[in-house]
Amino acid sequence: MDRDEELLRGRVYGTEHDDPHPGPRPGRDYAELVGGPLDGLLLDITGWSARETAAGAALPTELGRFGAGGRATYAPAPGAPRRWEWAGDIA
Repeated sequence: MDRDEELLRGRVYGTEHDDPHPGPRPGRDYAELVGGPLDGLLLDITGWSARETAAGAALPTELGRFGAGGRATYAPAPGAPRRWEWAGDIA
C-alpha cells in the first residue's frame, strides 16, 4: 500500500486532507466502502432514507478509472447494509 492509500484509511469520504479529525463523529451513521478506489473510507449516510441507502451512490473521485470527473459506484452488500461494495467506475 502506498502512502496516499494509507492516508485514506479510517477517513470519512469528503473530509479535507488537513482536517484534524477526519474520522467518524459520534451520532452519525456510516457505511464502510469496500473495494475500488475508495476502499476503507467511511461514507456519512446520516439522514438518508431507506430508499436512498438501498440505491447506493456514485461518488466523485479522482482515484478511479476515469480520473478527475469520474465516479466510483458503491451499493450495500446483501445482508450487510452498512458495508457498501464497489460496483465499478463511471465517467
